Amino acid sequence: MALVGLVRRGDEEFVEFAGANSARLQRAAYLLTGDRHQAEEAAQAALVRVYASWGRVRRKDPYAYARTVLANLVTDQWRRPIREYATDEVPERALPRDVADDVTRRRWLIGALQTLSPRERTVVVLRHFFDATEVDVARELNLSLGTVKSLNSRALAKLRVSIPSPRRAQSGVRP
Repeated sequence: MALVGLVRRGDEEFVEFAGANSARLQRAAYLLTGDRHQAEEAAQAALVRVYASWGRVRRKDPYAYARTVLANLVTDQWRRPIREYATDEVPERALPRDVADDVTRRRWLIGALQTLSPRERTVVVLRHFFDATEVDVARELNLSLGTVKSLNSRALAKLRVSIPSPRRAQSGVRP
């Protein structure tokens, strides 16, 4: 009976973990994929894998493990041949408040992230969305620290070019 109690407690801990972190994992997956449905699938698949390893990872850092799994799942997805055709038109749901600015910002961010290579995008999302240290990103992606630093630097330089500067916007100067 004690074993059953431990299993239930482990399941309850996982349910609590998943409830607290699934939305953030899904948002990160959206930043990586740019597609809401793929993001939902990737976040759910990551949580399934975390659950399968819960007994091993729950005492360490399950969130770091979930981030690593998520990044690996999305990277694997990029390596697969494309079977679906994406469309530029996303059906918008009517919301009770005006969210035009939020939608514009989100589309800009996804568009800017899509200009990065998959490795650059993964490093930027882990580093700046998840607030992971460079050492953590290197460990999670199995890269050297120098590679993480250069990928991050290169990606941020690309993103800076795509960010509309207030001064450039006022003067009409383009990058």
